[in-house]
Amino acid sequence: MNFKKNLLLIISVLLVVLSANVVMAKTYIVGTSADFPPFEYVEEGEYVGFDIELIKEIGKLKGFEVEVKDLSFDSLIPALKTGNIDIIIAAMTITEERQQVVDLSIPYYSANQSVIVREDSDKNMTVLFGNHNIGVQTGTTGDLWVTENLKDTGILKGQVKRYDTFVYVINDLINGNIDAVVLDTPVAKRYSQLRPVTIVAEIFTGEEYGIAVDKGNTELLKLINEGIEELIENGTMDKLIDKYF
Repeated sequence: MNFKKNLLLIISVLLVVLSANVVMAKTYIVGTSADFPPFEYVEEGEYVGFDIELIKEIGKLKGFEVEVKDLSFDSLIPALKTGNIDIIIAAMTITEERQQVVDLSIPYYSANQSVIVREDSDKNMTVLFGNHNIGVQTGTTGDLWVTENLKDTGILKGQVKRYDTFVYVINDLINGNIDAVVLDTPVAKRYSQLRPVTIVAEIFTGEEYGIAVDKGNTELLKLINEGIEELIENGTMDKLIDKYF
């Protein structure tokens, strides 16, 4: 009888320990803009891509789960500041302006900007000059670069047309409503494989991408930075880069 009681007690203790471990696995809401292949996009109803796998791998290493939430790119930082999401991973370039309102991780990827036009177009990099209309996604580095270097200086006489997602930008380019699009080079390469568009120029901006958390959330930032470093050291980062690029 005593043996049975002790066995039941041991089983009960084990169940409590296991339950405690399950409860301790925290879930973070990760905001992204899932129109940016190969970093983040939707495939068969699932959020996939380099960034999505990266944050999940960090979670595995550092003991947390992730729930992905799709938002327009320019809504991500406001959502982080209001507490609707905990983390941003969306091929977000590390800039001084962003670092004033959020904390960004160590860099995990480097990229430039590219100019794409329709596949049947005879335009080249001169599309950035004169009376042409350029499409960008609102709030991206491409948007800032075109605005500051072309529109504000008077080099570009046409319009800078801004869109919530790159799906709309690319569709408008293909439909002939704009003359060119400026976007991150890895994404431009991906779209040139998927849609009838082609890259005509690369702008060397030397950007670095970081993962964002709310200002002052040092504990979460530390976990993410440690995770990036560990993924680089154990070779997982190279495997993800090989897979998507």
